[in-house]
Amino acid sequence: MSGARGADDPALVESLRRAAVRELRLAGETANAAAITAVTDRLVDDERIILTAGERRELLARVVDEALGLGPLERLLRDPEVSEVMVCAPDRVFVERRGRIAPVDVRFADAAHVLHVVDRILAPLGRRVDEASPMVDARLPDGSRVNVVIPPLALDGPALTIRRFAAEALRGDDLVRLGTLSEELLRFLGRSVRARRNILVTGGTGSGKTTTLAALAAFIDPAERVVTIEDAAELRIPLPHVVRLESRPPSLEGRGEVSIRALVRNALRMRPDRIVVGEVRGAEALDMLTAMSTGHEGSLSTLHASSPPDALRRLQLLATMGDVDLPYAAVADQVASAIDLVVHQARLLDGRRRITSVCALTGEGGRLVELARWRDDTEGGELVPTPALAEAAARLAVR
Repeated sequence: MSGARGADDPALVESLRRAAVRELRLAGETANAAAITAVTDRLVDDERIILTAGERRELLARVVDEALGLGPLERLLRDPEVSEVMVCAPDRVFVERRGRIAPVDVRFADAAHVLHVVDRILAPLGRRVDEASPMVDARLPDGSRVNVVIPPLALDGPALTIRRFAAEALRGDDLVRLGTLSEELLRFLGRSVRARRNILVTGGTGSGKTTTLAALAAFIDPAERVVTIEDAAELRIPLPHVVRLESRPPSLEGRGEVSIRALVRNALRMRPDRIVVGEVRGAEALDMLTAMSTGHEGSLSTLHASSPPDALRRLQLLATMGDVDLPYAAVADQVASAIDLVVHQARLLDGRRRITSVCALTGEGGRLVELARWRDDTEGGELVPTPALAEAAARLAVR
């Protein structure tokens, strides 16, 4: 191990980790952070590894991270500004900070090192990834969402993506402070939630849909019973009576799957006042629309779409994927009668997340009326209300 290698050398970190853990096992001692640090510190002296004081501290921390945590990723996960970690290859790691993606000077020794970290994540959950099942979704103890794809599907080596969430859910006032929407629009949406309007939050990946959905759900009356349904539990709604449901993928034997659709149907038997579906992406769209139209008004959901009109078309298409053979026109009418508002959100080129359009569905066939639209002709852009917003707010006031 001797030589003038730096603290960022994965081979040196791994060599020290193996030596420290082996020595602790032979001594019958527990391999905790303090013990690993002490043994590694002595090993560095014994091997005459030349380091500055700062490099030495960094090296000891990395050995502990490798032995007890997620290795090179631990220091990224300790950074509160990092919202996403993306491993494209052992030597290509990127993070998202404040909506901007950039490379970082973090690297793994090789593909096997990445897989070792993946196993650390999956093993406590009873999950695994291999050539027979080369894709997996999982969740870290702090709620961060994990996706893994390995060869032969990932051509450059294991691809690992970790999406993190803020320690505390953002409230509506926080979104106003961050510029996601205006105070006027927040008041309108809050009153719409309390008036039991069915709201669909749309946008692309990473646009902040789930954050906005949770902030709107906070306007629900605390006396109401809310059932949330998600693929991976992300929503944190600050209400006292919330039942959180999460879908389950099939086991390695292909059994035991519980789909979002099954959870939506079961939620109807749980006496919910509101149903919140984290994301509609399949045949559960029809069940959700039915619930919205049959006594569970005020429900909320998100949907991947590039615009409000596209969101309605996609919702109609998803609803036809159900096992009920309905004509497309009937599905379109169902969408029009169930959805009251579409809130569209986007991540701008500079990384800012903004609500760029709010539309109401009115009249036969679900005609979209824009209540607020994004304008780029001002510095930084702004969300400008239309005259229809005041009319919609006035209608809420007389309910």
